[in-house]
Amino acid sequence: MAAILERRFMTETAEETIVKPKIVAENINFYYGSFHALKSVNIQIPEKKVTAFIGPSGCGKSTFLRCLNRMNDLIDSTKLEGTITIDGINIYDKEVDPVALRKDVGMVFQKPNPFPMSIYDNITYGPKLHGIKAKSDLDSIVERTLKQSALWEEVKEKLKNSALDLSGGQQQRLCIARTLAVDPKVILMDEPCSALDPIATSRIEDLIFELKREYTIVIVTHNMQQAQRASDRTAFFMLGQLIEENSTSNIFLYPKKPETQGYISGRFG
Repeated sequence: MAAILERRFMTETAEETIVKPKIVAENINFYYGSFHALKSVNIQIPEKKVTAFIGPSGCGKSTFLRCLNRMNDLIDSTKLEGTITIDGINIYDKEVDPVALRKDVGMVFQKPNPFPMSIYDNITYGPKLHGIKAKSDLDSIVERTLKQSALWEEVKEKLKNSALDLSGGQQQRLCIARTLAVDPKVILMDEPCSALDPIATSRIEDLIFELKREYTIVIVTHNMQQAQRASDRTAFFMLGQLIEENSTSNIFLYPKKPETQGYISGRFG
């Protein structure tokens, strides 16, 4: 693994200095009631790259992920301070519609959560909500997104079957296809492989690698090997603070902060 990271380090550093940020978070403080969950978080997330959030349980990485599409708005007694912009637009501006935002910033959850309906209806549910009614258009979306999620060949003859009949790994790829069906700009993934076996995990990681050609991806993972395999940049969180963010190679080979070194070496976490 060190040799792989060293090779990546030789090619990444110059390249990443010119990648424009898709998401910029400045001075983010977030509260659950009186609990100060995120403390002065500042980060720029580059376009069409994979950024991994790592850190021990309860460190704030999933909370921050949900700030990026305002999922935390659905929780009572929460408060955010600071600004988060996507393509230069402050997503917490009062004129921003959270529902429209979540179309542009899709979320794939820890546990696959297909709707109790057919594979076809799972994927077309979002497009129909957004006004797409023509069957030819819906058919095209289903085929395109199932191909993007590497599921088409496995289910193209079973589109009317229940999505609940799929395996766990297939269900997660279906959930990714469902996210892609509404043409997002950003895809958030919260521990997308934690409920999957190693083979299904490998397929999801391969899929992430393919999807970053078209989408900006942010992934929360407890699996440091997964962060090394799947991400271009890594951000380490601890106790609600962003301790260090850098290219994945630098984080794992040359961490600057002792807290980062302690976590990736297994001394705590």
